[in-house]
Amino acid sequence: MPRLSTSKLPLTLVPLTLIVLITVVGPLSVHADGPGDNIPANVRPIPPVGIDVPPEEQQHLQQLLKELQQQISELRKSSLPVVQRYLPDVEIYHRAVAQAVEYQEFYAPRDIANARKQLEEGLKRAAALARQQTPWTEQTGFVVRGYRSRIDDTVQPYGLEIPAHYRASGNDRWRLDLWLHGRGEKVTESVFIAQRQSQTIKYTPIDTIILHPFGRYCNAFKFAGEIDVLEALEHARADYRVDDDRVSVRGFSMGGAGCWQLAVHYPDLFFAANPGAGFAETEEFLNFFQNEAVKPTWYERVLWQMYDCPHYAANFRQLPLIAYSGEIDKQKQAADIMEKALRAEGLNMTHVIGPQTAHAVHADSARIIEEKMAQLARRGRNTIPERICFATPTLKYNRMHWLTVTGLREHWQPARVEAALIPGENRIEVQVRNVTGLEFNFPAGHAPFQADRPVVVTVAELGVPGEPRRLEADRQQTDGSWQGAIFLDGDTWRPDSRPVAAGVLAKRHNLQGPIDDAFMDRFLIVKPSGNGWHETTVKWSQGELDRLVREWRRQFRGDARVIEDHQLTEELAADNHLILFGDPESNSVIRNIMGKLPLQWTRDAIQMRGVSYPADQHAPVLIYPNPAHPERYIVLNSGFTYREYAYLNNARQVPTLPDWAVIDLTTPPNSLWPGKIADAGFFDEQWLVKPQEH
Repeated sequence: MPRLSTSKLPLTLVPLTLIVLITVVGPLSVHADGPGDNIPANVRPIPPVGIDVPPEEQQHLQQLLKELQQQISELRKSSLPVVQRYLPDVEIYHRAVAQAVEYQEFYAPRDIANARKQLEEGLKRAAALARQQTPWTEQTGFVVRGYRSRIDDTVQPYGLEIPAHYRASGNDRWRLDLWLHGRGEKVTESVFIAQRQSQTIKYTPIDTIILHPFGRYCNAFKFAGEIDVLEALEHARADYRVDDDRVSVRGFSMGGAGCWQLAVHYPDLFFAANPGAGFAETEEFLNFFQNEAVKPTWYERVLWQMYDCPHYAANFRQLPLIAYSGEIDKQKQAADIMEKALRAEGLNMTHVIGPQTAHAVHADSARIIEEKMAQLARRGRNTIPERICFATPTLKYNRMHWLTVTGLREHWQPARVEAALIPGENRIEVQVRNVTGLEFNFPAGHAPFQADRPVVVTVAELGVPGEPRRLEADRQQTDGSWQGAIFLDGDTWRPDSRPVAAGVLAKRHNLQGPIDDAFMDRFLIVKPSGNGWHETTVKWSQGELDRLVREWRRQFRGDARVIEDHQLTEELAADNHLILFGDPESNSVIRNIMGKLPLQWTRDAIQMRGVSYPADQHAPVLIYPNPAHPERYIVLNSGFTYREYAYLNNARQVPTLPDWAVIDLTTPPNSLWPGKIADAGFFDEQWLVKPQEH
């Protein structure tokens, strides 16, 4: 029988549609190649090159693609809301197969046969949609859906398993489990769609919708893959009666890593988290699993905090957690390291361990886990917990139920909030560390205070003796709602939101860096139309632009949008992070904002942090608020910062550059770096250049 690290009591079994041993052979799980994948100078391609398609099959696919494209073109002309709403459900089939054909991403004869079926299904959906019919939205069992991502306007697929007795009409709300898939270097769109049309997972709780995010391929549900999970969930909520208080996040192997990460970043979205295997941090996992002697730069080590889950362990005080490991699985390391982090928070982690099981889920363990998940689902999410303990090193992840962190003293240092509701005193008691601003939000009917008395917030620094600051706020509204805010003014806490003087920048949620953050929302590449100052810089910048377009498609399965500088409009600038390539001579957008950026860049020199670099041998990369539209970023000469070497193991897929860097172009780009890093650093909380950090 499986053992639990916190309990050995027998459990009643819950009825399941199917429980078997979950093995991890097959296309959704590929082990890293060990030391063979630790050589930056010898990196195998991911995704790999596929098989040759026989000429007659190629011709048939091209004909079907042409027919489906014609149907899609006609549907795009329609002004009918139903057509525009459900058109991505048709387009996913065309894009999936077109990508596989163009880039040789079929890996077995069955992939070619599945592609034919997908195009035929796309044609059926197109014909139905032309009649304003969407029968697949009322379908039970396996359903493949699509949505248009805000990030880059590409259609992205996701899969659903809809219970047989679900009905499209009704008022009942259904539990939904997000299931995050394992690593599959050959699981591009067409392969993923084929799996989602026929392969169930082995956890199939009754009365539950299962949602399978694509995650934009093989990135462990990080960056755009993380946003894909959120966008797919939001899309499904629009068509299915999802109970928002009974949504869980689950996964195994790479999906287990994604589960750990989503759970600590968005702990208030789920009623429970159920990670299996995977990894939960970077350094120890790579040492243990990959046998890699990791030697990070100082800023890489700092940036590991973005996805290293132990830093956020306190957030499991509010989110029920059931971890699973095979007893002899090397990836048990993930749960072991999180168990240690949770123990430091005073928490005993529920850890179900499959006896003598390697990289799989033991059938008896699955029964135990399902019983616990069913019990938690019946209870549902607690949206107004009386006590909150929240930890984060970045404003990117800044919310826990009724509490939002709006300011930090310093990014990438541990920040913590412990808050308690004391309704009898109409009071919120708050203790903070490395925090300079908080907001409180209780929706209608959820404020726990007495309506005829002011709400009081007492705030103190964690571990610092002294009387807490007492702040009196407005009374709650008659609809039972209440919103409030406090901020640190110098050394004194004051009520209300932080006042921001005109023209003064401050790091805040979704405007805090590092460079990779710009690729988690809508972005637009702006390339130069003119001639640059130096041939070396021109060639390097063009190479980095080409790499971003190419690797965005390969690694995040999207089409990067590209315009020339003279095509940029105010509307586009206001709606997009701008990824600017070139120099002030070649790119007019860079030239127009140069005077408002924290560097100097002339034909002769680049000056950053008081140091001058020859401009014919160096180039700057950075992320910074757009001076013309400070709600959005500009990025200079960079795509997402991890490169080909990191593709070989998902734990490596973390930011490798901070807010800014100066690149020495005398060293050519490679699988690790865009060139030699002459200097790099973070901006402070006002987006000012910090002095020498390390």
